[in-house]
Amino acid sequence: QLSGKWFLVGMASRCSYLAEHSHQLEATTMTVAVLDGQSLAISTLRKLDRMCWEIRQHYLPAQAPGRFLLKGEGDGSGVDVVVGEADPSSFIILYYQKGRSISVKLYGRTSLVSDAVVDKFKQRVSAVGLSEDVTYYFPTYGAWHTALGETRV
Repeated sequence: QLSGKWFLVGMASRCSYLAEHSHQLEATTMTVAVLDGQSLAISTLRKLDRMCWEIRQHYLPAQAPGRFLLKGEGDGSGVDVVVGEADPSSFIILYYQKGRSISVKLYGRTSLVSDAVVDKFKQRVSAVGLSEDVTYYFPTYGAWHTALGETRV
């Protein structure tokens, strides 16, 4: 149900890099493929310094449905990924937690979602102790596509 293309609409995080560079946010898309019926192959495309970058990740199934583990490099730690709420035809809210740090992301099937969905996102953000001042919304312009030769991995 989660397979296909998603647009990053909003993100709440105390990440200092995000706070310092929030004025440079670019349209970001994520493509999800379900592997072996359980794990997810994630391909995220985003623009950085006028170049398109592809970030590939593999979310492994965790103990319960809707829970995944994104393994970390080196130290063996990872990021817990939890599907907070989803309507696979229109939106998904994901939680990312590493240690005591948590982020919440809102993805839509289109780059614009309804006010009701934004309200759900805001409620989820508030429920984990994050606030409006660490919530960022991504631009809806820039329907950019690149040729294979321009993609960096």
